[in-house]
Amino acid sequence: MKTLYNPERETWRSVLKRPTKSLADIEKIVTTIFEEIELGGDEVLKEYTEKFDNVAVDDFSISKSEIEKAENLVPLELKAAIQLAKNNIEKFHKAQKTDKIVVETTTGVRCWQEKKPIQKVGLYIPGGTAPLFSTILMLAVPATIAECKEIILCTPPYDKGSIHPAILYTANLCGVTKIFRIGGIQAIAAMTFGTESVPQAYKIFGPGNQYVTVAKQIATKHGVAIDMPAGPSELLVVADDTANAAFVASDLLSQAEHGDDSQVILVSTSKELLAAVEKEVAAQIKKLPRKEIAQKAIDNSKLIYMEDEATAIDLINEYAPEHFIVCMENETYFIDNIENAGSVFIGNFTPESAGDYASGTNHTLPTNGYAKQYSGVNLDSFMKTITFQKITEKGIQKIGNAIELMAEAEGLQAHKNAVSLRLDSLK
Repeated sequence: MKTLYNPERETWRSVLKRPTKSLADIEKIVTTIFEEIELGGDEVLKEYTEKFDNVAVDDFSISKSEIEKAENLVPLELKAAIQLAKNNIEKFHKAQKTDKIVVETTTGVRCWQEKKPIQKVGLYIPGGTAPLFSTILMLAVPATIAECKEIILCTPPYDKGSIHPAILYTANLCGVTKIFRIGGIQAIAAMTFGTESVPQAYKIFGPGNQYVTVAKQIATKHGVAIDMPAGPSELLVVADDTANAAFVASDLLSQAEHGDDSQVILVSTSKELLAAVEKEVAAQIKKLPRKEIAQKAIDNSKLIYMEDEATAIDLINEYAPEHFIVCMENETYFIDNIENAGSVFIGNFTPESAGDYASGTNHTLPTNGYAKQYSGVNLDSFMKTITFQKITEKGIQKIGNAIELMAEAEGLQAHKNAVSLRLDSLK
């Protein structure tokens, strides 16, 4: 990890740059695949599945018998852990429900707002080197609470087209209606356009590599919404001498093992802590099964010393981390002043892993600086808000003249007439 001391503000953009590939290069590949799948449907899906996943697939749909078989392969201890996590995620997301809002803005003018579920949602669950069945909990649980009618899931196949048993078990447990063995760009394209096998989704959720991220962005050009433009995972820790160096190192490595394009940053007001954490990272990484992946991410990561907390929080808000861990004596200052972060973890005994799995908050979060304008996935992500209004005769008399004046000032005579006719009828 590269160590920096009090970097000047004018250098922050370059210092905090993510290790991402050129968007233009990726977009060209994604656009080509999208065009082919829109025209060719399942046949093109098969070609790309064989090309990218090295699997020849005849049937993309997962059968009930496959789900039942997978359930028997998941250890009881893991099932219990998944159920515990599901219960906590349900509690947190059910608490996000809101009642209908009704307001009489003027006598005779009643306005109200109701939330309705998005009818068809598509969930993308990464597989490959790390089958993220925990992401199913984070997406399917709120989708079920929101009462989405159709919840489809795509995940990459491996080993002759099979899917990790924990993914199938969790998907079935959480109310997913259809599961498909499709990964990467081609999965996003399939859910965008719909094919002979895969239904079209109205909104697509889920993390992925940079190719999946760009594919989701391309999907928005075809009338499909997405949760957010989330990409490679990232973590920023702010810590001082009250932090446990071993804990901090373990948190940095927990994100680094996601992928070689992940990034982790430690910001500290203590040079001694920076040195201790660097030593711990070097020791702990040797014991990781995914140490080669983690090492590449660590090579992209930084240790940053800042002399004071005020400048430190400014730098952190500029970075806008997906995950933000606070291990500071003055933790309240950072809690009160963080403006841009996906999810915040406070104290020595609050690892980022807790949010990834079982505390109850959602782990589908904005990355690559998008925490400046995006929220993480929540119950409202699976709903849309519709406004209603009903105006009585007295109500249109109260606001009618104002509407006429405004419409005329904008040169929209038909708008004015729509009110004038009603007012005249009441004279």
